[in-house]
Amino acid sequence: MAGAGLHVTFEGVVYPAEELAHGAAYEIFSVEPADGFERNPRPGAAYPWHRFVHVTEVTAVQGMRAETPDGLEAPLMVPLNRARGWRDIHTLSQSPSYAHDPTVSGIRRTATIRRGTRMVKVLSARQLAGYLRGWLPHGFCYREHDIAHLRTPANLALLRTDSESAREDPDVVFAIRWRAIDPYDFEIPLGDNHRGLVGMPSHDRMGAPVLGTGFTPSGRFVIPEFVTTDLADLPLPANATLLAYTPDGTEVVLYTYQPEQRGWLRMVGPQWRHLLHGVPDIAAEQEYVPSDEKTKSTRLVGRYRGQEYEAVADPPGEFRVLAMTRAARYPVEALARRAAYARWRGADCLVLRQESGWTRLRLCRPNPDNVAALGAQCYERGIYEAWAPAAEITDHRTVNIEYALT
Repeated sequence: MAGAGLHVTFEGVVYPAEELAHGAAYEIFSVEPADGFERNPRPGAAYPWHRFVHVTEVTAVQGMRAETPDGLEAPLMVPLNRARGWRDIHTLSQSPSYAHDPTVSGIRRTATIRRGTRMVKVLSARQLAGYLRGWLPHGFCYREHDIAHLRTPANLALLRTDSESAREDPDVVFAIRWRAIDPYDFEIPLGDNHRGLVGMPSHDRMGAPVLGTGFTPSGRFVIPEFVTTDLADLPLPANATLLAYTPDGTEVVLYTYQPEQRGWLRMVGPQWRHLLHGVPDIAAEQEYVPSDEKTKSTRLVGRYRGQEYEAVADPPGEFRVLAMTRAARYPVEALARRAAYARWRGADCLVLRQESGWTRLRLCRPNPDNVAALGAQCYERGIYEAWAPAAEITDHRTVNIEYALT
Protein backbone atom coordinates (compact mmCIF):
# COMPACT_ATOMS: atom_id res chain seq x y z
CA MET A 1 0.00 0.00 0.00
CA ALA A 2 1.24 3.49 -0.81
CA GLY A 3 2.89 5.45 1.97
CA ALA A 4 0.87 7.92 4.00
CA GLY A 5 0.22 10.85 1.69
CA LEU A 6 3.24 10.28 -0.57
CA HIS A 7 2.59 11.17 -4.21
CA VAL A 8 4.93 11.71 -7.15
CA THR A 9 4.48 13.29 -10.54
CA PHE A 10 5.47 11.02 -13.41
CA GLU A 11 4.95 11.99 -17.06
CA GLY A 12 2.66 14.81 -15.96
CA VAL A 13 0.38 12.61 -13.83
CA VAL A 14 0.31 12.47 -10.02
CA TYR A 15 0.37 8.94 -8.58
CA PRO A 16 0.35 7.49 -5.05
CA ALA A 17 3.83 6.12 -4.38
CA GLU A 18 6.17 4.20 -2.10
CA GLU A 19 9.75 5.36 -1.70
CA LEU A 20 12.49 2.82 -2.47
CA ALA A 21 16.21 2.82 -1.64
CA HIS A 22 16.12 6.11 0.27
CA GLY A 23 14.43 7.94 -2.58
CA ALA A 24 16.49 6.54 -5.47
CA ALA A 25 13.29 5.07 -6.96
CA TYR A 26 9.56 4.86 -6.40
CA GLU A 27 6.87 2.27 -6.78
CA ILE A 28 3.88 4.12 -8.18
CA PHE A 29 0.28 2.91 -8.20
CA SER A 30 -2.79 3.42 -10.33
CA VAL A 31 -6.45 2.49 -10.23
CA GLU A 32 -6.58 2.37 -14.02
CA PRO A 33 -4.18 0.69 -16.47
CA ALA A 34 -1.61 3.02 -18.01
CA ASP A 35 1.39 2.72 -20.30
CA GLY A 36 4.18 0.76 -18.61
CA PHE A 37 2.05 -0.30 -15.63
CA GLU A 38 1.59 -3.96 -14.75
CA ARG A 39 -0.94 -5.84 -12.68
CA ASN A 40 -0.14 -5.59 -8.97
CA PRO A 41 0.03 -9.26 -7.91
CA ARG A 42 0.06 -8.62 -4.16
CA PRO A 43 -3.01 -10.08 -2.43
CA GLY A 44 -5.40 -7.39 -1.22
CA ALA A 45 -3.51 -4.56 -2.94
CA ALA A 46 -5.32 -1.22 -2.73
CA TYR A 47 -4.27 -0.36 -6.29
CA PRO A 48 -4.54 -2.97 -9.06
CA TRP A 49 -1.75 -1.46 -11.21
CA HIS A 50 1.84 -0.54 -10.39
CA ARG A 51 5.26 0.15 -11.89
CA PHE A 52 8.74 1.13 -10.71
CA VAL A 53 10.40 4.38 -11.78
CA HIS A 54 13.78 5.94 -11.09
CA VAL A 55 13.96 9.23 -9.21
CA THR A 56 15.28 10.91 -12.37
CA GLU A 57 11.96 10.13 -14.07
CA VAL A 58 9.98 11.89 -11.33
CA THR A 59 9.37 15.63 -11.64
CA ALA A 60 7.81 16.31 -8.22
CA VAL A 61 7.38 14.62 -4.84
CA GLN A 62 4.66 15.56 -2.36
CA GLY A 63 4.00 14.20 1.11
CA MET A 64 5.90 12.44 3.87
CA ARG A 65 9.20 10.81 2.94
CA ALA A 66 11.57 8.52 4.78
CA GLU A 67 14.50 10.09 6.59
CA THR A 68 17.28 11.14 4.22
CA PRO A 69 20.34 8.86 4.57
CA ASP A 70 23.81 10.09 5.44
CA GLY A 71 25.13 11.62 2.24
CA LEU A 72 23.48 11.69 -1.16
CA GLU A 73 24.78 9.88 -4.22
CA ALA A 74 25.99 11.90 -7.19
CA PRO A 75 23.44 11.38 -9.97
CA LEU A 76 24.38 10.46 -13.51
CA MET A 77 24.43 13.83 -15.29
CA VAL A 78 23.36 13.73 -18.93
CA PRO A 79 23.52 16.92 -21.06
CA LEU A 80 20.41 16.76 -23.23
CA ASN A 81 19.57 19.26 -25.95
CA ARG A 82 17.60 19.50 -29.18
CA ALA A 83 20.39 17.90 -31.17
CA ARG A 84 21.01 14.99 -28.79
CA GLY A 85 18.20 13.41 -26.77
CA TRP A 86 17.96 10.52 -24.33
CA ARG A 87 17.72 7.89 -27.06
CA ASP A 88 20.92 9.22 -28.60
CA ILE A 89 22.74 8.99 -25.27
CA HIS A 90 21.47 5.44 -24.79
CA THR A 91 22.76 4.49 -28.23
CA LEU A 92 26.20 5.94 -27.43
CA SER A 93 26.32 4.09 -24.09
CA GLN A 94 25.71 0.79 -25.88
CA SER A 95 28.31 1.26 -28.62
CA PRO A 96 31.88 0.00 -27.96
CA SER A 97 33.08 2.31 -30.75
CA TYR A 98 32.28 5.25 -28.44
CA ALA A 99 34.38 3.95 -25.54
CA HIS A 100 36.82 6.84 -26.03
CA ASP A 101 34.20 9.45 -26.91
CA PRO A 102 34.56 12.49 -24.60
CA THR A 103 30.79 12.89 -24.31
CA VAL A 104 30.34 9.29 -23.15
CA SER A 105 33.29 9.39 -20.74
CA GLY A 106 32.20 12.78 -19.40
CA ILE A 107 28.71 11.49 -18.65
CA ARG A 108 30.00 8.26 -17.15
CA ARG A 109 32.40 9.95 -14.76
CA THR A 110 29.59 11.93 -13.12
CA ALA A 111 28.39 8.75 -11.37
CA THR A 112 30.86 8.43 -8.50
CA ILE A 113 31.34 6.36 -5.38
CA ARG A 114 31.89 7.85 -1.93
CA ARG A 115 32.63 6.21 1.39
CA GLY A 116 29.36 4.59 2.42
CA THR A 117 27.81 4.26 -1.05
CA ARG A 118 25.49 1.28 -1.10
CA MET A 119 26.80 -1.19 -3.70
CA VAL A 120 24.91 -4.14 -5.18
CA LYS A 121 25.92 -7.28 -7.03
CA VAL A 122 23.20 -9.53 -8.49
CA LEU A 123 23.68 -13.24 -7.73
CA SER A 124 22.53 -16.65 -8.82
CA ALA A 125 21.49 -19.26 -6.25
CA ARG A 126 24.92 -20.87 -6.59
CA GLN A 127 26.66 -17.55 -6.02
CA LEU A 128 24.46 -16.82 -3.01
CA ALA A 129 25.60 -20.12 -1.49
CA GLY A 130 29.20 -19.11 -2.20
CA TYR A 131 28.83 -15.83 -0.32
CA LEU A 132 27.27 -17.60 2.63
CA ARG A 133 30.31 -19.90 2.73
CA GLY A 134 32.88 -17.11 2.57
CA TRP A 135 33.09 -15.44 -0.84
CA LEU A 136 33.77 -11.72 -0.86
CA PRO A 137 32.46 -8.97 -3.17
CA HIS A 138 34.48 -8.80 -6.38
CA GLY A 139 34.18 -8.00 -10.06
CA PHE A 140 31.26 -6.18 -11.64
CA CYS A 141 28.84 -4.33 -9.38
CA TYR A 142 26.53 -1.32 -9.27
CA ARG A 143 25.51 1.57 -7.08
CA GLU A 144 22.12 0.86 -5.56
CA HIS A 145 21.15 4.39 -6.55
CA ASP A 146 21.43 3.53 -10.25
CA ILE A 147 19.45 0.27 -10.21
CA ALA A 148 16.86 0.87 -7.49
CA HIS A 149 14.06 0.88 -10.07
CA LEU A 150 14.99 -2.64 -11.20
CA ARG A 151 13.03 -4.63 -8.64
CA THR A 152 11.86 -7.79 -10.38
CA PRO A 153 13.79 -10.92 -11.37
CA ALA A 154 13.04 -10.17 -15.02
CA ASN A 155 14.60 -6.70 -14.87
CA LEU A 156 17.51 -7.63 -12.61
CA ALA A 157 18.46 -10.52 -14.88
CA LEU A 158 20.39 -8.15 -17.15
CA LEU A 159 22.83 -7.47 -14.28
CA ARG A 160 23.72 -11.11 -13.66
CA THR A 161 27.35 -12.10 -14.07
CA ASP A 162 26.83 -15.83 -14.60
CA SER A 163 25.22 -18.00 -17.27
CA GLU A 164 22.87 -20.06 -15.12
CA SER A 165 19.62 -18.13 -15.55
CA ALA A 166 18.00 -20.76 -17.78
CA ARG A 167 18.39 -23.40 -15.06
CA GLU A 168 17.06 -21.39 -12.12
CA ASP A 169 13.73 -20.38 -10.62
CA PRO A 170 12.54 -17.40 -12.71
CA ASP A 171 10.51 -16.08 -9.77
CA VAL A 172 13.47 -15.08 -7.59
CA VAL A 173 16.82 -13.38 -8.03
CA PHE A 174 19.41 -12.79 -5.32
CA ALA A 175 21.85 -9.99 -4.54
CA ILE A 176 24.46 -8.87 -2.05
CA ARG A 177 24.43 -5.26 -0.84
CA TRP A 178 27.24 -3.60 1.08
CA ARG A 179 28.59 -0.13 1.79
CA ALA A 180 31.76 0.99 0.03
CA ILE A 181 34.72 1.36 2.38
CA ASP A 182 36.64 3.64 0.03
CA PRO A 183 36.27 4.92 -3.57
CA TYR A 184 39.74 3.53 -4.35
CA ASP A 185 38.28 0.02 -4.26
CA PHE A 186 36.36 0.58 -7.50
CA GLU A 187 37.19 1.29 -11.14
CA ILE A 188 35.16 2.24 -14.18
CA PRO A 189 35.50 -0.20 -17.12
CA LEU A 190 35.83 2.71 -19.53
CA GLY A 191 38.08 3.27 -22.53
CA ASP A 192 41.49 1.62 -22.12
CA ASN A 193 40.70 0.54 -18.56
CA HIS A 194 40.00 -3.21 -18.82
CA ARG A 195 40.04 -3.00 -22.61
CA GLY A 196 41.07 -6.67 -22.64
CA LEU A 197 37.57 -7.57 -21.48
CA VAL A 198 36.05 -5.62 -24.37
CA GLY A 199 37.97 -7.73 -26.87
CA MET A 200 37.28 -11.06 -25.18
CA PRO A 201 35.77 -13.57 -27.65
CA SER A 202 32.34 -14.94 -26.78
CA HIS A 203 33.62 -18.48 -26.17
CA ASP A 204 35.96 -17.16 -23.45
CA ARG A 205 33.51 -15.01 -21.55
CA MET A 206 30.48 -15.40 -19.31
CA GLY A 207 27.54 -13.06 -18.94
CA ALA A 208 26.99 -9.94 -21.01
CA PRO A 209 29.82 -8.50 -23.13
CA VAL A 210 31.85 -5.62 -21.71
CA LEU A 211 31.26 -2.52 -23.84
CA GLY A 212 34.11 -0.32 -22.61
CA THR A 213 31.77 2.66 -22.24
CA GLY A 214 31.33 2.14 -18.50
CA PHE A 215 27.68 1.23 -18.99
CA THR A 216 26.06 -2.18 -18.79
CA PRO A 217 24.47 -3.67 -21.93
CA SER A 218 20.75 -2.93 -21.94
CA GLY A 219 18.10 -2.33 -24.55
CA ARG A 220 16.22 0.11 -22.31
CA PHE A 221 18.35 1.56 -19.54
CA VAL A 222 21.51 3.65 -19.13
CA ILE A 223 23.16 1.99 -16.12
CA PRO A 224 26.71 2.87 -15.01
CA GLU A 225 28.72 -0.16 -13.95
CA PHE A 226 31.82 -0.57 -11.82
CA VAL A 227 34.41 -3.25 -11.18
CA THR A 228 36.41 -3.77 -8.04
CA THR A 229 39.95 -2.44 -8.46
CA ASP A 230 42.14 -5.12 -10.08
CA LEU A 231 39.01 -7.32 -9.91
CA ALA A 232 40.03 -7.97 -6.30
CA ASP A 233 37.99 -9.36 -3.43
CA LEU A 234 36.87 -6.67 -0.97
CA PRO A 235 36.49 -7.24 2.78
CA LEU A 236 32.87 -7.41 3.87
CA PRO A 237 31.83 -4.46 6.02
CA ALA A 238 29.48 -4.83 8.94
CA ASN A 239 25.78 -5.16 8.12
CA ALA A 240 26.21 -6.30 4.53
CA THR A 241 23.02 -8.05 3.46
CA LEU A 242 22.01 -10.92 1.20
CA LEU A 243 18.72 -10.19 -0.54
CA ALA A 244 16.03 -11.77 -2.67
CA TYR A 245 13.66 -10.07 -5.11
CA THR A 246 10.30 -11.52 -6.11
CA PRO A 247 8.11 -10.92 -9.20
CA ASP A 248 5.96 -8.32 -7.42
CA GLY A 249 9.08 -6.25 -6.64
CA THR A 250 9.35 -7.15 -2.97
CA GLU A 251 12.85 -6.95 -1.49
CA VAL A 252 13.44 -9.65 1.13
CA VAL A 253 16.43 -9.42 3.49
CA LEU A 254 17.67 -13.00 3.85
CA TYR A 255 20.86 -12.61 5.93
CA THR A 256 23.00 -9.90 7.48
CA TYR A 257 26.75 -10.19 7.96
CA GLN A 258 28.07 -10.22 11.52
CA PRO A 259 31.85 -9.62 11.36
CA GLU A 260 32.57 -10.32 15.02
CA GLN A 261 30.76 -13.65 14.77
CA ARG A 262 32.37 -14.29 11.35
CA GLY A 263 29.17 -15.38 9.71
CA TRP A 264 25.69 -14.62 8.41
CA LEU A 265 22.62 -14.25 10.61
CA ARG A 266 19.35 -15.35 9.02
CA MET A 267 16.76 -12.56 9.00
CA VAL A 268 14.09 -14.06 6.76
CA GLY A 269 10.94 -15.35 8.43
CA PRO A 270 8.85 -18.43 7.59
CA GLN A 271 6.84 -16.53 4.96
CA TRP A 272 9.84 -16.24 2.65
CA ARG A 273 12.03 -19.22 3.48
CA HIS A 274 10.81 -21.05 0.39
CA LEU A 275 13.00 -18.62 -1.57
CA LEU A 276 16.04 -20.49 -0.24
CA HIS A 277 14.93 -23.93 -1.38
CA GLY A 278 16.86 -23.65 -4.64
CA VAL A 279 20.10 -22.55 -2.96
CA PRO A 280 22.52 -25.50 -3.00
CA ASP A 281 23.71 -26.95 0.32
CA ILE A 282 21.98 -24.30 2.45
CA ALA A 283 19.31 -25.25 4.99
CA ALA A 284 16.58 -22.62 5.14
CA GLU A 285 16.03 -23.39 8.84
CA GLN A 286 19.66 -22.67 9.78
CA GLU A 287 19.73 -19.44 11.79
CA TYR A 288 23.48 -18.80 11.60
CA VAL A 289 25.81 -19.69 8.72
CA PRO A 290 29.53 -19.50 9.60
CA SER A 291 31.83 -18.01 6.98
CA ASP A 292 34.98 -19.91 6.02
CA GLU A 293 37.74 -17.46 6.90
CA LYS A 294 40.44 -19.69 5.37
CA THR A 295 39.16 -19.06 1.84
CA LYS A 296 39.36 -15.26 2.08
CA SER A 297 42.11 -13.60 0.06
CA THR A 298 41.99 -10.20 1.75
CA ARG A 299 41.33 -8.61 5.11
CA LEU A 300 41.24 -5.26 6.82
CA VAL A 301 44.00 -4.35 9.23
CA GLY A 302 44.06 -1.35 11.53
CA ARG A 303 46.39 0.24 14.04
CA TYR A 304 45.45 1.23 17.55
CA ARG A 305 48.03 2.70 19.91
CA GLY A 306 50.89 1.42 17.79
CA GLN A 307 49.64 -2.17 17.54
CA GLU A 308 48.17 -3.88 14.47
CA TYR A 309 44.80 -5.63 14.71
CA GLU A 310 42.32 -7.16 12.33
CA ALA A 311 39.73 -4.48 11.71
CA VAL A 312 36.07 -4.07 10.85
CA ALA A 313 34.55 -1.36 8.67
CA ASP A 314 31.06 -0.01 9.26
CA PRO A 315 30.94 2.80 6.68
CA PRO A 316 30.68 5.64 6.36
CA GLY A 317 32.06 6.60 9.75
CA GLU A 318 33.03 3.65 11.95
CA PHE A 319 36.24 1.63 11.67
CA ARG A 320 37.14 -0.48 14.67
CA VAL A 321 39.22 -3.32 16.05
CA LEU A 322 37.64 -6.72 15.40
CA ALA A 323 36.75 -8.05 18.85
CA MET A 324 33.99 -10.18 20.32
CA THR A 325 33.52 -7.93 23.36
CA ARG A 326 32.15 -4.44 22.75
CA ALA A 327 34.58 -2.90 25.23
CA ALA A 328 37.52 -3.98 23.05
CA ARG A 329 36.15 -2.58 19.77
CA TYR A 330 38.44 0.42 19.78
CA PRO A 331 38.35 2.89 16.88
CA VAL A 332 41.41 2.34 14.69
CA GLU A 333 43.79 5.19 13.93
CA ALA A 334 44.85 3.80 10.53
CA LEU A 335 43.19 1.34 8.16
CA ALA A 336 44.36 -0.74 5.19
CA ARG A 337 43.18 -3.55 2.94
CA ARG A 338 45.80 -6.30 2.79
CA ALA A 339 46.05 -8.39 -0.37
CA ALA A 340 48.65 -10.53 -2.15
CA TYR A 341 49.85 -10.10 -5.74
CA ALA A 342 52.16 -12.10 -8.02
CA ARG A 343 53.17 -12.54 -11.66
CA TRP A 344 52.85 -15.70 -13.71
CA ARG A 345 53.80 -16.05 -17.35
CA GLY A 346 54.06 -12.28 -17.65
CA ALA A 347 50.61 -11.51 -16.24
CA ASP A 348 49.79 -9.59 -13.06
CA CYS A 349 47.54 -11.60 -10.77
CA LEU A 350 45.90 -11.57 -7.39
CA VAL A 351 46.85 -14.44 -5.11
CA LEU A 352 43.67 -16.01 -3.78
CA ARG A 353 45.06 -18.97 -1.83
CA GLN A 354 47.78 -21.62 -1.78
CA GLU A 355 47.36 -25.37 -1.48
CA SER A 356 49.96 -28.18 -1.64
CA GLY A 357 52.46 -26.40 -3.85
CA TRP A 358 49.84 -24.75 -6.05
CA THR A 359 48.65 -21.15 -6.06
CA ARG A 360 45.20 -19.96 -7.04
CA LEU A 361 45.47 -16.79 -9.14
CA ARG A 362 43.01 -14.27 -10.58
CA LEU A 363 44.00 -12.08 -13.51
CA CYS A 364 44.04 -8.36 -12.67
CA ARG A 365 43.68 -7.29 -16.33
CA PRO A 366 42.31 -10.20 -18.36
CA ASN A 367 42.76 -10.16 -22.12
CA PRO A 368 42.57 -12.89 -24.78
CA ASP A 369 46.35 -13.39 -24.78
CA ASN A 370 46.96 -13.81 -21.05
CA VAL A 371 43.81 -15.90 -20.62
CA ALA A 372 45.20 -18.31 -23.22
CA ALA A 373 48.75 -18.21 -21.81
CA LEU A 374 47.58 -19.06 -18.28
CA GLY A 375 44.83 -21.46 -19.32
CA ALA A 376 42.53 -19.36 -17.14
CA GLN A 377 38.86 -20.19 -16.83
CA CYS A 378 36.03 -17.65 -16.72
CA TYR A 379 33.97 -18.11 -13.55
CA GLU A 380 31.73 -15.08 -13.93
CA ARG A 381 31.65 -11.93 -16.01
CA GLY A 382 35.18 -10.49 -16.04
CA ILE A 383 36.65 -13.00 -13.57
CA TYR A 384 39.38 -15.33 -14.85
CA GLU A 385 41.26 -17.69 -12.54
CA ALA A 386 43.84 -20.46 -12.79
CA TRP A 387 45.99 -22.74 -10.66
CA ALA A 388 49.74 -22.16 -11.01
CA PRO A 389 52.66 -24.20 -9.67
CA ALA A 390 53.94 -22.17 -6.73
CA ALA A 391 57.51 -22.57 -7.98
CA GLU A 392 56.67 -20.77 -11.23
CA ILE A 393 55.15 -17.56 -9.88
CA THR A 394 57.35 -14.50 -9.40
CA ASP A 395 57.16 -11.17 -7.60
CA HIS A 396 54.92 -12.65 -4.92
CA ARG A 397 54.25 -9.80 -2.51
CA THR A 398 51.81 -8.64 0.13
CA VAL A 399 50.40 -5.15 -0.37
CA ASN A 400 48.64 -2.86 2.08
CA ILE A 401 46.20 -0.49 0.38
CA GLU A 402 45.98 2.38 2.83
CA TYR A 403 42.70 4.20 3.41
CA ALA A 404 42.57 7.80 4.59
CA LEU A 405 40.31 8.03 7.64
CA THR A 406 40.21 11.82 7.87
